[in-house]
Amino acid sequence: MSGRDQGEPGESDADADASRPAADAQAGEPATIPSACGVIVDAAGRILLVQRGHEPGKGLWSVPGGKSEPGETLRETAAREVLEETGLRVVVGRELWSLRVPAGAGREYEIHDFEARVVDGELQPADDAADARWVSAQELRELPLTDGLDAYLAESGVMGCGKGQG
Repeated sequence: MSGRDQGEPGESDADADASRPAADAQAGEPATIPSACGVIVDAAGRILLVQRGHEPGKGLWSVPGGKSEPGETLRETAAREVLEETGLRVVVGRELWSLRVPAGAGREYEIHDFEARVVDGELQPADDAADARWVSAQELRELPLTDGLDAYLAESGVMGCGKGQG
């Protein structure tokens, strides 16, 4: 996972920041765009993934998430994005990892991924998700994923099988 400034899975200085409001956007997008995702595994050991319907990464599979809205905490962002993209209400837990992804024009996304648990709803892709589904470790190996997702899932202990593992 070279080329990015990232945190280690399970270790995050930003965990304390997760309950504080994300930075409000000023004129245009800020240089750092706070974002959050929900990492959800069901009782069968499958992970919830969405297929991105828009750039960046259109057509790739990832965990549901997106940009924070002004005044919103990172945990609130993760819960809102999961609901918007999948129709599922979740309780957001601990931060699993964070990373930075270039966004162009000198900007970058600061992405915080949180463990989450479904409490209500019916899976239905919506918003900017082209599709949403529960994925087994085997299926995970076969899908085109966002850069480094399989490694983050394996390193954090969420899914023990990355694309290179068997």
